[in-house]
Amino acid sequence: MKLALHGGTPVRTRPFPLYVTIGREERDAAIAVIEGGVLSGFMGTWSPAFLGGTKVRQLERDWEKYYGVKHAVTMNSATSALYAAVGASGAGPGDEVIVSPYTMSASASAALVNGAIPVFADIDEETFCITPETVRARLSPHTKAIVVVDLLGHPADMDGIMEIAREHNLVVIEDAAQAYGSTYQGRHAGTLADIGVFSLNYHKTIHTGEGGVAVTDDDRFAERLQLIRNHGEVVVGAKGTDDIVNLVGQNYRMTEIEAAIGIEQLKKLSRLHPPRVAAADFLTNRLASLKGLTPPRVKGGVVHGYYLYALRVDEKKLGVKRDRIVDALNAEGIPMVGGYTRPLYLEPLYQKRIAFGSQGFPFTYSGYKGSVSYERGICPVTERMFEHELMVTNVCHANIEESDLRDVVRAFRKVWDNLDSLR
Repeated sequence: MKLALHGGTPVRTRPFPLYVTIGREERDAAIAVIEGGVLSGFMGTWSPAFLGGTKVRQLERDWEKYYGVKHAVTMNSATSALYAAVGASGAGPGDEVIVSPYTMSASASAALVNGAIPVFADIDEETFCITPETVRARLSPHTKAIVVVDLLGHPADMDGIMEIAREHNLVVIEDAAQAYGSTYQGRHAGTLADIGVFSLNYHKTIHTGEGGVAVTDDDRFAERLQLIRNHGEVVVGAKGTDDIVNLVGQNYRMTEIEAAIGIEQLKKLSRLHPPRVAAADFLTNRLASLKGLTPPRVKGGVVHGYYLYALRVDEKKLGVKRDRIVDALNAEGIPMVGGYTRPLYLEPLYQKRIAFGSQGFPFTYSGYKGSVSYERGICPVTERMFEHELMVTNVCHANIEESDLRDVVRAFRKVWDNLDSLR
């Protein structure tokens, strides 16, 4: 059959089902808050309302119970939660934070907003996460914290990274924004580090439109997260602590409507994750035999979250560029993106080393005695994934039917049958 890219008939012409998790329960919960008239229960002064309204606190208690953690602190986004988590770690001007280059920008800019310098560690070619080996290679006397991203839903090798952190007295923050349902050695992703961060952004497995949650078992980190969330600089004295580092006036508070929706969404997580795994397994079992194509590989002891379904293309083996294959699959009606995201250190922010003010703080801060490179080539695996190998699709979720997945398989096989025409 002739490829659609060359004028043939596409395998699929109708769009794939949207991923919808919001239903009557969330609608009723939101309406109840609106009818109650209190859309936010926070006050920026030391009082019972400093910790938020009734729905915010209920969501936090429910989150603690579900994930088996001591403290959950809701935020208005996972970005805010990451900023607060790095702030809670104490990292600031003169410090370095080891981060992934292959992730959403906030995982790294969380260091910058606290005045610290991001240092990029390369990723594993199968999990797309930073590794104990790449972290160790980036350690310096200035390292204060590590932000580990469970990219696309596969947890990083957290035991190895935590071992390094304990050796060097570092704080580890786990960005589990994409890892709902994921587990590592029987433990929930997001609970594997000193502080974990979840996203409730609208395209995550569960969501509140926007929102985030930070979790920790450490009382001090929990207190600092709560202070950073809500104008801690005017509260710290009344609360009886003199630790004011990184507590300057933030408003990262979640509304009562978002929290009410989140309470209902959390109840659905245990049934929204398994269909993702089932869909991914269906595709993997049928695509693994295609020459030069590597479906997701899941490490032992891991349950994958499958935020996205990722495949790797061997351009040399196929004699076809990855992007040409992506174009062919899209033409067949299969939503596919090549490269996922550009390595962060290649963005102008890092190439020009200008973050705050025209003088380039924190890169030019006189108190920073380290040296960091953002040159092309510092993370070769990341660059190879972005430029040549990785492609991702969002077809693995609870609203996808087997017939939809069969179309994906048919499209892949059609493209592979016509590789000669793509060369």
